[in-house]
Formats: sequence, C-alpha cells, structure tokens
Amino acid sequence: MAIDPKTPQPPGLVFAHRTYGRSHMVHADCFQWLRQVPDNSIDAVVTDPPYGVREYETRELEQRPCGKTGIWRIPPSFDGNSRAPLPRFTALDDGERKTVQHFFHEWVTILLPKLKPGAHVFVACNAFMSQLVFSSLMEGGLEFRTQIIRLIQTLRGGNRPKLGEQEFPDVCSLPRGSYEPWGLFRKPLPKGVTLRQCLRDHGTGGLRRRMDGKPFFDVIPSERTPRRERHIANHPSLKPQSLMRQLVWSALPLGKGTVLDPFMGSGSTIAAAEAVGYRSIGVERHSDYYELAGEAVPKLHALPSHGLTGKLPPHNRQAQLELEAGVPVDPVAHHLVVTSAIDAGCDRAPAGG
Repeated sequence: MAIDPKTPQPPGLVFAHRTYGRSHMVHADCFQWLRQVPDNSIDAVVTDPPYGVREYETRELEQRPCGKTGIWRIPPSFDGNSRAPLPRFTALDDGERKTVQHFFHEWVTILLPKLKPGAHVFVACNAFMSQLVFSSLMEGGLEFRTQIIRLIQTLRGGNRPKLGEQEFPDVCSLPRGSYEPWGLFRKPLPKGVTLRQCLRDHGTGGLRRRMDGKPFFDVIPSERTPRRERHIANHPSLKPQSLMRQLVWSALPLGKGTVLDPFMGSGSTIAAAEAVGYRSIGVERHSDYYELAGEAVPKLHALPSHGLTGKLPPHNRQAQLELEAGVPVDPVAHHLVVTSAIDAGCDRAPAGG
C-alpha cells in the first residue's frame, strides 16, 4: 500500500494487531478499520466474506453427513442489528435479499475510494448467492471483470426429494454442486488512462501471469481442503492453499504491493501471501478466529507450494532473504495497521477462511 508515513496518528485509535513475516493481522471490524485507511492506497483484495453463521452452529453441524457444514452464510449482524441467517438453498424473501444487498453495498461503498485505480477485488461466493452479491458490488461502483470458477466436487445438492426418495427415485431437487464462483472485480481506471499507464503509475490494473509464463486462467481445478490444513485451521469455510496461492499470486500484477483480506477468518489468504513472498494485511473482528489465524498462518505458510506451476521468481526469493536477514516489515504498511484504529471489541461474526 502506498501510504504516506507522515500521516498524523489519530489519538487513541490503535487496534490490537500482530505481525508474522511480511504480514500484519489486525483484530478489528473491517468497516471501522477501512474508514481510517487513506484513499487510493489498497493494491488488491482477496477475501471470503461472511454471509451468516447458522450452518456453523453445533446443532446444524451435527445434522450434516460427517459433521461437515455448507458453504454460504447470510450476515447475522450489521450496523448493530441482528438478523437470523438461513440454511443453505433456502429461498430468500425480499427483506432478506435487501439485507444481503445492503451489507455488500455498504462494504463496497467504504472500500471503493480506498482502492488504487485498477486494484482488483477477488470475492468468494457460491452459485446460489453470486448474482445477488455480484450485482450489489457492481451497483456500488466496482467493475465486474469475470468469474473465476473453482472446480470442486465436494459441494452438496443432487439429493432426491425429501420424504419422496422411494416415490421419485429418478428426481434430484437441485444439481449436484461442482464449482465455486469467485467474483473478480476492479476499481475502474480513470477516464483516458490506459492499462499500461495504470501499471506504471500504480502497479495495478492487470493480473499477474502464472509462474510458468502462461496467462492466469478463469477456471481452476481444485480439491477439498486437505485434512492437514483443516487440522491446522479449524474454520468452516477454510480454502486450500493450493487455490489461495494461485489467486493471491495473480492479484498483484507486478508482484509488488500489499494484499488485503478484510474478512481474514483463519488466515488462509495471509498464509498464501507469505508463501508467494507478498506483503499482506488481514482484518478479523471475531476474537476466536483472530487468535486462530495467529497460530495457523505460520503453519499454513510452511506447507509445500503445490499448485503454483513453478518456482518463485528472484525478487520473491529476495523477500524471503530479507526476512531471514531481519529486514523490517514495510514501515508504510505497519503505519497503516497501527494507526488505522478504533476499539475492536464486542460481538464478532466469523469471516471467510
């Protein structure tokens, strides 16, 4: 992030935070935290936002086969108001749709001015909610670029009609879910500014090619999050490092800058950034997950770099050498973390993994 280190420090505005390698983890509500961030300062966002928590409650988990949860949630609280989330695949009424729209519209309204021109935003979703979520982000000013499809064969759906399995054995209520959509958005380039100029001026606007020199693809064959990763980070929506490292790698076209995850969860985005040699900032409001991320990020980061199609280029290896030599973390990013602060206490809702 290109933050002016001379920006005055507001009195009393200090969030709890910790540092690991080139990354910062902040215990805060991202809505409050983002309001303190200077405009035109965020290079990229990679995140799995919260949609609610009912499917993560013990009673719901016990009803799942093997105790596994679903993949989407609805905001349980926002602006001081509590709302009951719905089970997966339940149809939303008008009020519930407005709740989701309001949540994401408010978030993008705060986020948009903080992004550098051309900064990309990767948002995890699912087939049932994607149209609603993505349209809210576009209405808030982000430019929709494409969907990134994570091919994954472990999602639910495809069941026979409840209580009608014997009567209608050849019917399924919904298709078997076999993919997870990620919305790819971008802050619009200023009028008359080309991608080439945006890359020169801000280091943003494009996506980084894969390590083997091929373009970044919008379909990524994936896997269920490996058991060893789930043992490290016991978060209901934990994404595998093999996926996250590819997404994070592509987010900074020149390999420079800082990746932000405003809904850090257990820290999978932060661990992925460490693995590819990027700086990152993760913001998490839920105390339990903030503590979990502090423990999980070093362990997830240490896992083999599978899924990256090549070795880290020289300047990313240099980043690791700097760490080993004790070179301080970017003081600009540190300034942002330490001074962008309001009390981060109270009731926390789980974010994405």
